[in-house]
Amino acid sequence: MLLKSIRLGSNDLARTRAFYDATFGTLGVAGSTTPEGYPIVMWDLGGVKFLLGPARDGQPTTHANGGTIIFEASSQDAVDAWHAAGLANGGSSEGDPEPKPQARGAYGAYLRDPDGNKIAVYHGLAMG
Repeated sequence: MLLKSIRLGSNDLARTRAFYDATFGTLGVAGSTTPEGYPIVMWDLGGVKFLLGPARDGQPTTHANGGTIIFEASSQDAVDAWHAAGLANGGSSEGDPEPKPQARGAYGAYLRDPDGNKIAVYHGLAMG
């Protein structure tokens, strides 16, 4: 089985585009090429698509309680830059950049995006 995409909710696509273009840019991911006015914004993460958009039922989006999406960084400096870019673009910190004991000392940081979705980035994280 192949993971094709991950979609999160967003109530403000312009704000979301600015946040993820800035944070993903620190990780070497190109900005969203989704046209303005399109009902979602999307990034290509090396084959897996990362999408954000409004809820299909027309209600305000909410974030997952207990859900976190983790991305990989090439260095500790990239983790630091990602966290700083997130804070500068409407995100809030859920964990400063540092070695994380829950990740066997891998260097990571956590943010909430402007819609409250919890995301993280790690350098040196071994899964499993």
